[in-house]
Amino acid sequence: MALPPDPELETLLLPLRMGELAWPAQGGALLLRARAGAALQAWRGCGLVCEQSFRPWAEALARAGFELSEASLDPKPGPTPVESRRYPLVMLLAPRQRDESRALLARAVDACAPGGVVLACAGNKSGGRPLQDDLQRLAGPVRTLSKHHCRASWTGPLAETADPALLEAWRSLDAPRPILDGRYLSRPGLFAWDRADPGSTLLLEQLPADLAGAAADLGAGWGFLGAELLARCPGITSLDLFEAEARALALARRNLAAATMPVRLHWHDVAGGVPGRYDVIVCNPPFHQGRADRPELGRAFIATAAAALKPGGCLWLVANRHLPYESALASDFAHWRVAAERDGFKVFEARKGPA
Repeated sequence: MALPPDPELETLLLPLRMGELAWPAQGGALLLRARAGAALQAWRGCGLVCEQSFRPWAEALARAGFELSEASLDPKPGPTPVESRRYPLVMLLAPRQRDESRALLARAVDACAPGGVVLACAGNKSGGRPLQDDLQRLAGPVRTLSKHHCRASWTGPLAETADPALLEAWRSLDAPRPILDGRYLSRPGLFAWDRADPGSTLLLEQLPADLAGAAADLGAGWGFLGAELLARCPGITSLDLFEAEARALALARRNLAAATMPVRLHWHDVAGGVPGRYDVIVCNPPFHQGRADRPELGRAFIATAAAALKPGGCLWLVANRHLPYESALASDFAHWRVAAERDGFKVFEARKGPA
């Protein structure tokens, strides 16, 4: 299957393709926030190690034959540890959130061998110029190349960082921290990382207190919806959390550590279905990737919920008001209704028919 175009990945690798940078003769290279793409195939089997915490993208890299780092296979809560191995070339596709991006730049510098190079890229509308400025502040003069509305920036051979104090400060910028009066832990870069998002809050307001049985949260994030479900519905006997972003799931594990009933966490792509059968499913599904709306993601979550519910089981789902989920609900469920609508969100209750 042909991979879709990835302008950021293509621009990241352009300095190597053009001969502006040389691929290391030995020692390999590390690509942080790696994504599979046609542009990457030329370096498969050349000592490239890829790190990716988002399950669908990690699986795509594995299918394409790329080596995954241990951090991709077994992500841990807490600050990401400093790489024990040093690479002569460290590359990164920068995330949009600034603190997360700066922490990733610090990791890249830490993982770079003496005399090595750090190469980073972001889209122009996703922080390409600020990324260039941040890399220069951290590591000294940089070179740049622009293509596909993206900007790649790279350092000269690193002997030492331009600002060691800044490097130390940026290492912990995306570290887990208490939020919501200390009730939860979260970290920059996750969805609604520093607050209770209004969609989930509206959904929780509608949940009947008598929901009972085995429950699941599809796209659980850092665990807010699942934890509040247990607090409000004492009849829930078990909870499964499914989340594709390992950085979020590690925090959900800590945020639900005090639960008195079985809680199971799954690093899992919900769009492909889930194991298990449930009496209750709650869901605030993702609906975009980058800047593009992708309502098919929400429709896939609805189909997964319908397949995973027991006869008579119920789905409680919140979505942005403009998203066209009604036809999917009508197709997959015997009964559904709009339970609430406010502040640009709508909450649906849907019930599975009898067997």
